[in-house]
Amino acid sequence: MHIPDGFVTPAVAVLGAAVAIAGLGVCVRRIRCEGTERQLPLAGLAAAFFLVIGAPIIPVAVGTEGHLLGGTLAVALLGPWLGPLVITVVTVVQALFLGDGGLSTLGINVVNLALVPAAIGYPVLLGLRRLLPRRPAATAVAAGVAAVVAVLAAATLFTVEYALGGIAGIPLRTVAVTTLGIYALIAVVEGLVTGLVVRGLLAVRADLVQVAR
Repeated sequence: MHIPDGFVTPAVAVLGAAVAIAGLGVCVRRIRCEGTERQLPLAGLAAAFFLVIGAPIIPVAVGTEGHLLGGTLAVALLGPWLGPLVITVVTVVQALFLGDGGLSTLGINVVNLALVPAAIGYPVLLGLRRLLPRRPAATAVAAGVAAVVAVLAAATLFTVEYALGGIAGIPLRTVAVTTLGIYALIAVVEGLVTGLVVRGLLAVRADLVQVAR
């Protein structure tokens, strides 16, 4: 899901950067208003965890790889404002030190990896929480389903971004089929991991799961 340098046009990269800056600006303002700074120690631990689970595992196309995203788990644990900031930090570290994604496309990667789970996964999670019984198992199921939806949404957006300005020389059909196909499988794995982590935390430290409060 990390888009490397030279994969899309500068115009698409600039648009992604603008959306990322606007979205992160909203997150920062809401954190200041809601006083979530007390969660910062947990956010640091979460960032380390997401660096581990986000290790690339499957090559998708030239310069891109499939991997667990962790965005929905982040917003489930930290909320829709701090969660995206943690994933953004992880994305920046991956680009600077691990070579995952380019610097010119950092904005697009932040949109796909950090903002999509907050904008799509979190509302799905809240909606399912209202429909399902207020039990730990139901909350875990809601988190897992939301993770699946968020991953598929991010993969779809990735394909749209390439359709708008892809310059890597790979046919759009190839990018779409490989990305959506592989991430459909990754979405299932991510859903299971997200649900299991949420269920485990609810059993021992329910206070660490923001969405369950």
